[in-house]
Amino acid sequence: MADPRIRQIKIKTGVVKRLVKEKVMYVKETRQQEEKIERLKAEACDEEADSEAKYVIKKQETEEDLAEAEEYKEARTVLDSVKLEG
Repeated sequence: MADPRIRQIKIKTGVVKRLVKEKVMYVKETRQQEEKIERLKAEACDEEADSEAKYVIKKQETEEDLAEAEEYKEARTVLDSVKLEG
């Protein structure tokens, strides 16, 4: 049979790879959302900031804050714990 330590290393390596992929996707998604907000702000300025554009911008910023406050902090905690163990 295979050494159980090798099996554990493979499992933990897979976990780290998945977490790295998730972090990359979160960063990419954050960048896309920031670009979208900037584009909406620019459009709002061009169109004299109609109320619908203001609403969309505010909603987008609020959603980002909530996501960052909950998911990002949780993911950061997990990543930091992995760094500490390694």
